[in-house]
Amino acid sequence: MRRTLVQVSEALAGGPAVLVALDDITAVSLDRLRAEGPRGPAARFLLPEPPPGLCERVADKAELAETCRLLGVPHPRTLAPSDPDEAAAMALELGLPVVAKWSRPWLLPVGAGLRGTTVARSVRRVRELYARGAGAGSRLLLQRMLPGGRDLDWFFHAYCDSSGRCRVAATGWKVRSWPDGAGPTAVGTWTPNPVVERMARDLVGALGYRGIADLDFRLDPVTGTYHLLDFDPRPGAQFRLFSDPWGLDVVRALHLDLTGRPVPEAVPVYGRRFVVENHAALSVLTSPRPRLRGPSSGRSGGSGPWSGLETAWFAADDPAPAAAMVRTWAAHLARRAWAALRRRWRGRATEASEPPATAVPDPAAPNLPSPSPSAPSSPSPRR
Repeated sequence: MRRTLVQVSEALAGGPAVLVALDDITAVSLDRLRAEGPRGPAARFLLPEPPPGLCERVADKAELAETCRLLGVPHPRTLAPSDPDEAAAMALELGLPVVAKWSRPWLLPVGAGLRGTTVARSVRRVRELYARGAGAGSRLLLQRMLPGGRDLDWFFHAYCDSSGRCRVAATGWKVRSWPDGAGPTAVGTWTPNPVVERMARDLVGALGYRGIADLDFRLDPVTGTYHLLDFDPRPGAQFRLFSDPWGLDVVRALHLDLTGRPVPEAVPVYGRRFVVENHAALSVLTSPRPRLRGPSSGRSGGSGPWSGLETAWFAADDPAPAAAMVRTWAAHLARRAWAALRRRWRGRATEASEPPATAVPDPAAPNLPSPSPSAPSSPSPRR
């Protein structure tokens, strides 16, 4: 990344540009490079200035759990096993199913088939995940799974300026996710939730956070308490949901602030929706349920064009991303279908090549006479 930053800054050949981290590894790397001071490559760009090491502290799932414990922020009980047997015992202690998380998901190798978060429904699955820890880049964590249900999953987006003030902040309701119940937002709505917003604002204020933040919460229906699940030090994938009638969102607020321009107050558009088309379709297919109207606190919708639908892929003035997504997913589904057909064909070929089963006489069985030609034959043994 160091070389890339230098090359980009030289190619711009002008004043410093605003740099926005769009994933955890970039946010953490920029925070480390910023610590090198004015001679480091990060000094060539305009960046938020959170306390050193804070981005990594909140992005690391193990450190986030410890931070929540120290600050008294509700967080699902999280354990870190040190061997397979302990992992199995901890899973039973927490109660199956459990949420299995890699502490630093940005270190997961590409193509390894591992997700940052997985719902493990058996001890066997927990052992399988622990066994893959050597190639995951970080340790496995087991977390108590809070009950799922309607109106329980929420998210908070904000931009905090150099003074720590949340200039643009909003809460949304996660209607659907993919994977269902333990994944990013597939369908979400801009919905007010004063309790979640107050918790989030208090947390970023206590941490002295600066920059864009994306926090996920879930309500425990048993205790009535909201629990912080994740804290991403960057824009969430659904940040465009919180775009007001003038197009102001957390990224534009960051750009205005870092370039010395005033940031206007955002105008909420409750009822505005965000849909990730392919993930929403998978969520509906795997977990169909009646359409929900949403929490009672958010049934009042906005008006005008900005109270409508924001899609992740499709845009009428730029259909190329949606077309690329359709091609990629069509190829993926075709590969999956072809692999399933091949497995089925191989199974049939194996059955056809096996010799027919024959009865093996039992030495302890009585010596009965063979059936006469007129007697019905005994049924052949099943394979």
